[in-house]
Amino acid sequence: MSRFSMRLLLVMTCLWIGVMNCPAPLIYRPGEGWTYEAVGAGAAWQRKRAKDQLVVAQEAFDAGQYRLALKAAKHTTKTWPLSDSSGRAQYLIGRCYEARKMDERAFKEYQKALIKYPKLDNYSEIQQRQFEIANRYLGGQWFKLWGYIPFFPSMDRTAKLFDQVNKNGPYSEIGPKALMNIGAAREKQKDFRQAVRAYERAADKYYDRPKVGANAMYAAGIAWNRLARRAEYDQSIAGNAINFLNDFKALYPDDQRSEEATKIVSSLKTEQARGALKTAEFYEKYKRYQGALVYYNEALLMDPNSTFAAQARERIEFLKPKAQKQVRRWSEVDARQLQRERINSTNAPASQTQKQSK
Repeated sequence: MSRFSMRLLLVMTCLWIGVMNCPAPLIYRPGEGWTYEAVGAGAAWQRKRAKDQLVVAQEAFDAGQYRLALKAAKHTTKTWPLSDSSGRAQYLIGRCYEARKMDERAFKEYQKALIKYPKLDNYSEIQQRQFEIANRYLGGQWFKLWGYIPFFPSMDRTAKLFDQVNKNGPYSEIGPKALMNIGAAREKQKDFRQAVRAYERAADKYYDRPKVGANAMYAAGIAWNRLARRAEYDQSIAGNAINFLNDFKALYPDDQRSEEATKIVSSLKTEQARGALKTAEFYEKYKRYQGALVYYNEALLMDPNSTFAAQARERIEFLKPKAQKQVRRWSEVDARQLQRERINSTNAPASQTQKQSK
């Protein structure tokens, strides 16, 4: 027998064995996956009606037999997808995965329940469970590789979970909270710009809910403030923080955080004054007195009562005569240059006339 024939025979034998009803403990069912069953106990948990099969799943879940409950619930949704019991069975699938600490898989199974069975009696409970799963990941819980191996925390994936929760029920009780928690996840990444975008979405989307609007505007101002104080100072970012916090105080004057917002704004203005002063000193160092005066004046206007303002006043008084003298000198230079250009322009036609006469 040729080598090819032997290989073909081996493949055919494997395929034939694969389709046999073998009493192996590992059983695969389409739509349900692999399950372990003791030899001879293959049908002990199976029922002929969806309602009875759901009872098996529920009783197993209540007894803490989550693998059996999962198997029975999956069998219900696979065999009787249009039955009244199928929605409850899909919910139980999510509960089983959640009980087994497989939160990401549980979230996905809950999502299937919400999409396939929108009239479930416990629709709000499922949304709440999804929100709690996302909150656990926000708290630092690790995502799992292949559903089993703890791999890493991920605020990107956490933000996506919260976004899905918000989409499932944008005007539910947890909808605004989910959107705010997207901002919290981005802040944990130190991605403050993305955090601000999430807070702005919340403020715009729930403008008719004063509590949500106040929380969103304050959080956006705080996020801008944190960004302004990271790495190199950026006056435009500080300006954004000041604008958000001032808007917050104007729109929600009775909010107890208004006093804290005022302190932050004052601190930011002082920091802006410091930044303007440093820029002015740079111009002064290179004898660009006019530019230095512009920034010293800016430092004075930013925070008139700060020590930076006092220093700016002194430098303004000192530099004014120098700046005026410098401006006069530049004006004289410009005037002489203009006069030379005029002389050259008047002499040019005369020289051309002389050349033509020759």
